Amino acid sequence: MKMLWVAFLLYLGMLQPALGSYSTDLCSWRGSGLSQEPSSVEQISLHCGEGSLEWLYPSGALHITFSPRTPLGMSSSGTGPSRVTVCIKPSSSFRGAQAYLERDGLLELLLSEADLALRPRVHCFSWLPRDKAALFLQATPHQDISRRIAAFRYEVRGDWNSRLTLPLNKFSVEGVCRPCNDTEILMAVCTSDFVIRGNIRTVSNDVELQESVISVSAIKIHRQKFTLFQPVGNSLRSTGSIRTLLRCGVKPGPGSFLFMGWVHFGEAWLGCAPRHKDFRRVYEAAQQAHENPCEVVLD
Repeated sequence: MKMLWVAFLLYLGMLQPALGSYSTDLCSWRGSGLSQEPSSVEQISLHCGEGSLEWLYPSGALHITFSPRTPLGMSSSGTGPSRVTVCIKPSSSFRGAQAYLERDGLLELLLSEADLALRPRVHCFSWLPRDKAALFLQATPHQDISRRIAAFRYEVRGDWNSRLTLPLNKFSVEGVCRPCNDTEILMAVCTSDFVIRGNIRTVSNDVELQESVISVSAIKIHRQKFTLFQPVGNSLRSTGSIRTLLRCGVKPGPGSFLFMGWVHFGEAWLGCAPRHKDFRRVYEAAQQAHENPCEVVLD
C-alpha cells in the first residue's frame, strides 16, 4: 500500500488537463485512453448533481472531482451538508479499470474491476466537506484494450446519512426500516421527489440485489418529479414500482398508503409510507397548530 501511495503522488505530479479529443460539459465526460500516455493522469471536474462518465480504451488514470453547483442539502445546523456522498452505477459492460477513493493524498481501493463488472450495482462513498476527496479511476493492464469501456452514471448528494434526504440507505444507515415519525412524515410530504396515495398490489424480492420491489396502484398522484407512474389503459388509476431494502420485510397489505421517497438513477426509492388515514390525522393536527411546513390538498 505504501508503494501505491508513492505511485499516486508521482501521478499527481503528472496531472494534465483534458486533451482536445475529449468531450466534456459540466455534468458528463467522455474520452479515450488512446490519446493518453500509459503513466499519465487526466484531471476531470464534474459540476452537476448527476451525470455520466465514459472512458473508452482505458489507459493511465483519471482523477475525478465532484463539485456540484446545486445545493447539497443542509446539516442540522443549517450551515451546509455534514457529509457529501457520491453514488456510481457502472454500465453493464464496464471493463478495464478499478476505482479508488483518494482522500488527503491517500488511496483506498473501493472497487476492483471484477466488482465493477458484476451485475450493475449502485456503489456509494462519502466524505466530510472539509476533506480533499476525489474518485481515482485507474486502468487495469490488458493486452487488448479495444474491447474495454469504463462507464458509469453518478449522483452527488449531501447528508445522505440523514433519513429524510437518503433515497438509498443500504450502505451505512441503521434503522432505515423503522416507520417515519410525525415530524418526518410532514417533512417528507414537502420535500420528496414523489408523493403518491395508493395501494400495494404485489411485492417481489430480489435476493441478489437485496431489494424489494413494491408494485403500487396509485389512487392520487400528489407529486412526481419524473413520470414514475403511468396510466393503465383508459383507467383513472396509474401503476408504478417503488424499491426498498429486502431486510425491511415489506409485504402486501390492505388499505391505502401515502408513498413518499426519492428518485435514484431513474428508480423510485421508498422514504416514508404511512397509512393514508394516519397521514390525515398527523397533517390535520399540524394544520390546526399552524405547524405544517407546506400545504397539501387532501382528498
